[in-house]
Amino acid sequence: MSATDIRDEAAIFTELSELCSSSGFVHAIAYLCFRDNTFSYNVDKGVESEDVLQQFSMERLVRTEISALIGLAFKHGIDFKIPEPQDLQKYADEAEKLLHEYHVSMMPSHENLFENGQFQPEKMGEMISSGEMLREAIFYGGESTFHFQYRDLCLKKYEKDSDFFQKKKGYTLQQAYDVIYCLEELQNQHLNNNMEEMVTKDPSEWTFLPAFTFTYKEVANACKHDLNTVKNVLNSFTASGSNETYISIDSFNITNAYPIIKLNEEEFLLLQYYSLVEAFYETPFFWFLEDSKYKSTALKNRGDFTEDFAHERLTQVFGEKNVFKNINIYGSDGNIAGEVDVLVIYADRAIVLQAKSKKLTLQARQGNKSNLENDFEKAVQAAYDQGYSCAEFMLEPDKYTLKHEDGTLVERRMKLKEVYITCLVSDHYPALFTQSNQFLKTQVTEEILPPYVMDVFFLDTLTEMLDRPLHFLSYINRRATYNKQVHASFELTVLSYHLRRNLWIEDNLSYMQLGDDICADLDLAMMVRRRGIPGNDTPEGILTEYEGTPIDRVIKQIEQKENTNIIDFAFLLLSLSGDTIQDINKAIDRITLLSRKDGKTHDLTLYFDKPDCGFTIHSNAHPKELALKSLGDHCERRKYTSKASKWHGLCLHPDDGSFRFGVTLDYEWKYSAKMGEIVRHLPKPQKHIDFNAKNKRRNKIGRNEPCPCNSGKKYKKCCLNSKVS
Repeated sequence: MSATDIRDEAAIFTELSELCSSSGFVHAIAYLCFRDNTFSYNVDKGVESEDVLQQFSMERLVRTEISALIGLAFKHGIDFKIPEPQDLQKYADEAEKLLHEYHVSMMPSHENLFENGQFQPEKMGEMISSGEMLREAIFYGGESTFHFQYRDLCLKKYEKDSDFFQKKKGYTLQQAYDVIYCLEELQNQHLNNNMEEMVTKDPSEWTFLPAFTFTYKEVANACKHDLNTVKNVLNSFTASGSNETYISIDSFNITNAYPIIKLNEEEFLLLQYYSLVEAFYETPFFWFLEDSKYKSTALKNRGDFTEDFAHERLTQVFGEKNVFKNINIYGSDGNIAGEVDVLVIYADRAIVLQAKSKKLTLQARQGNKSNLENDFEKAVQAAYDQGYSCAEFMLEPDKYTLKHEDGTLVERRMKLKEVYITCLVSDHYPALFTQSNQFLKTQVTEEILPPYVMDVFFLDTLTEMLDRPLHFLSYINRRATYNKQVHASFELTVLSYHLRRNLWIEDNLSYMQLGDDICADLDLAMMVRRRGIPGNDTPEGILTEYEGTPIDRVIKQIEQKENTNIIDFAFLLLSLSGDTIQDINKAIDRITLLSRKDGKTHDLTLYFDKPDCGFTIHSNAHPKELALKSLGDHCERRKYTSKASKWHGLCLHPDDGSFRFGVTLDYEWKYSAKMGEIVRHLPKPQKHIDFNAKNKRRNKIGRNEPCPCNSGKKYKKCCLNSKVS
C-alpha cells in the first residue's frame, strides 16, 4: 500500500466510531473478547504451551484495540439488540478491517527512507526514534504485565492507603481485592455456561454478551461480602457520564479507567477483565491526587511501595544479609554524596537499584517526542544517572562509606568486581524496552555494566523464575552485555527465551529479534504458580534439565559459600550449551568414581576460545593445603599452555562430588621461558570431551616423567591408566 492509498487517521476513526454506534454492535465486541482474550484447555491434561500460544496470534486484536471499540460503543450509548448472525459477523469483520487500516496509517511512511530512489540509512535511525514510531509501539506493544500481577500487587501498593479506601470509598482494600478477585472466576463460569447454552439455541440468539454480565448479588454471593460493600466497590470502577473526550484512538478513554458499564440498577457489563485489574492498580492514585490534604501522603506511599517491593523480592533471591534499603553514601567530607534505594551485595558483585514512580503522560502516549523524552528523563534517565554515580562511589571504598538510615555502617566485605545498575519504575511503562534503547544515555566501564531497565511487574517475574543468586546474577550479567543485540517487544520475551535456550549470542551475531510467541512457556508457568491452574510451573530448559546433576550441586554449594574466587566459573557453567553441560556432568561422575577407587587425583580440563578461558576440575580427598597447591599449579600450567587470560580451578570431594574449594587465575598471558620448559610435554587442553579416547593426550609423555596433573608422582604411578584423568 503506497502512501497515497493510506487514509487519514481522523477519517478512519470517524468510520470506526460510526460502526460502533450500530445497533447491537456490543455483541460483536463480546465475540471478539471471547475469541481473542480467552483460551480453552483439556481438563485432564491441564494447560499446555500450545493452549497459550493462540494468545500470541498475529490475527487477534490486542487489548488496546478492543478497548477502543468499547470506548466508542459507550460514547454513543449501547444498543443491546442481538443482530442477525450475518450482521454480527459483518460487524466483526469490518471492525478488524478498520483497526488494521488505522494501524497502517499510524506507521511512519517508508517512502521517506528513500531519496532519488536511493535508500538513506541515516533516515532509518530518525524514523525508529521518531514520536510516530514510538506512538505505534506504545499502543500496539502488547501486555508486559500479567493480569494477576496488577490485581495482587495492589495489596502491597496501597497497603499504607487502606484508611483512605475505608473513609472515602466505603470499603477496605482487602474487600476491594476480594470483589475483583472473584469476578474472574465468576466470568469464567459464565463463559462456560454460555457456551453450553448456545448449543441449544437458535443461531439467531447466539451471543457471548451474557458471559460478560453480572449482578450485585452474584458478586456478593461469590466473595462473601455484604451487598453494600460490593456495590461500593463496583460503583468505584463503573463508567459514568459520556466519553466525549475520546476523539482519537489513543486519547483518554473513560472505559479504561472505569471499565465496568452499568446496564440497569442491578446488572453490569465487564468486557475485559484485564482492564478492571489494571484500573484497580492505576485509578485509585488519581482519587488520592484529587484530595489536596492526602496528595503528599499518597506520593510518599507510592515511592515507599516501589522500594519496599524491590527489597522484598530481591531478599527472596539473595537473603536478608545481602540486601539493603535506603543506603546513604558519605564522602570523606562527611556529606551525603549519593543514595541507593535498594542495594544488593553478593560476594564481589553489587546491584544498585534506583526506583522511580513517574508515569507516561497522555501527551507522550500520543507520540509527542518532547513529552516522550521529558517523561523518560524523569522516569528512567534520572534513575540511571543517580545509580551510575553511586556505583562510581562504591568502587572507591577508601573515599566513600556506606551507611544505613540510622547511621550504622554497611559492612564492606571485599572489593567489587562488577556493579549492575537497575532502573525500576512502579507502573506499567508502555514500550519501555523500545524507549530505553532509543533514549537512555549510558556510560560503561569494566566494572559498571550497562543498565537494566524494568518495571515492578518484570522484577516480580524475574525473581520468581530465577530465585537463586547465581542464576539471577548470571542472567542480568548477560542481559546487560547483550543490551544492544537483543530486541523484543518487552523483557518477558527475553527472559522466556533464556529459560528455554540459555541466553547466549555469538560474536558474529549483531542483531537478534525475538517474537512475542516465545513468551508462551513463561506465561503458562506464571499462571500455574500464581493462579493455581493445572500445568507446568517451570519451562523446560535451564531450570529443569540439570536439576540434581553434579554441576547443579556444585553451583548450589558455590552460592552458599559466596566464594569470589569461583563465581566467574559458575557464570561460565551457566552460560554453556546443554550438550557441554551433559558432557561435564558425565566427566565429573567418572573422575570422582576413579578417585574413590584408587584414592588418587583425577581431573577434567576444558578450554574455550570464547571467552578466552578454561577450567580444571580435580577430584581428590587430599589435605586441603596439598590439594590447593596441586590445583593451583595445574591451573597455572594449563593457563600458560593455552595462552588464556583466565583459568578456573575447582576441587571436588570424590565421595559425593561436593565442592571443596576453588581458585581463579585472572591476569594477562606473558611469555616465560621457565613456564615454557615446565609445560613442554603438556598437551593442549580439550575443547570437547572425548569419552571414547584412551590416553590420546598422553602419547608423548614418558612412563617415568612427572605426571602432568602435578601430583608429584611419576606418570606411570598416577594417571597413566585413567580414561578421564
